[in-house]
Amino acid sequence: MADLPEALALDRREGLPEALTVLLSEHPRAGWADDPGFAGLVQFWMERHAMFRELSGMLTAEARAAEAGRLDPARFAARLSRFGGLFVQELHGHHLIEDHQYFPVLTRLEPRLERGFALLDADHHALDPWLARLAERANAAIGAARADQGLGDAAGPLAEDLGAFAGLLERHLTDEEDLVVPVLLRHKGAGLG
Repeated sequence: MADLPEALALDRREGLPEALTVLLSEHPRAGWADDPGFAGLVQFWMERHAMFRELSGMLTAEARAAEAGRLDPARFAARLSRFGGLFVQELHGHHLIEDHQYFPVLTRLEPRLERGFALLDADHHALDPWLARLAERANAAIGAARADQGLGDAAGPLAEDLGAFAGLLERHLTDEEDLVVPVLLRHKGAGLG
């Protein structure tokens, strides 16, 4: 989004502007799970977000433990390879589906929120270099663990980057939920599920 105000950049904003949360007052978070439209697509989508949060937390904790020498290097390398790969691949796939399938449909349903969907798309582009960097850091840590040398030195930068990324990811997921879920509930899934 070329004309994105700096204050709305993913690494700066503290939430969505009020103009983009107009449907949140009609469909507040506290009532989402009780809404008849929650089961199916919305529930699945929220479960995907929960998985990303869980993987992010687990990977960060394990990288910190590896940095401190509290994890077996071989076990750390195997888990990082498996779950780190899953995390990066699933986030990429999730973002592609949203950008090319969900957001265009949701924009047609709620044209007044077009700027919000463009903002979320911009978030995805802002997260891409982070995902590439996390993959590089993870590969370095896996290599160090397998060579049985310098795991703490390689795990430290990975833990630091995972911690920074977690904050960006949480901001994005929360904002995305606050924008998308009310639209899906209002339009009964919009035929996306």
